[in-house]
Amino acid sequence: MDDIKEYLNIYASALSLRGRRNEMIASNIANAATPNFKARDINFDTEIRKHLRDGPLETTHGDHIPFAAPYSTGQALYRSPINPSLDGNTVELAVEQLQFSENATRYQTTLNFLDGRIKGLMSAIRGE
Repeated sequence: MDDIKEYLNIYASALSLRGRRNEMIASNIANAATPNFKARDINFDTEIRKHLRDGPLETTHGDHIPFAAPYSTGQALYRSPINPSLDGNTVELAVEQLQFSENATRYQTTLNFLDGRIKGLMSAIRGE
């Protein structure tokens, strides 16, 4: 059972990171007209590499509290604006919309990969 968990864990972490990134970009878009708002983002590649290198957090004692999504929050970074605004806001609507669209597409692609893996496991279990 642990092998199946490990087999699917990378997809769960990727979905968690992608979901968090979508929330952050949506917040940037919502605050496009807020003076002095600083656009934030997550570097997906860096965060997923942390997961691959360090793996998920594991409990080593019965009294430890398990933590299911170790990299779901991701380290938020500030986006550098191409054309800074006079009011100190670093949100560039076109950039944010592009990033949101790309991330949503990648989220759906990850779901499709996960669906394929699950279907493959189910096929193997059934002996097909």
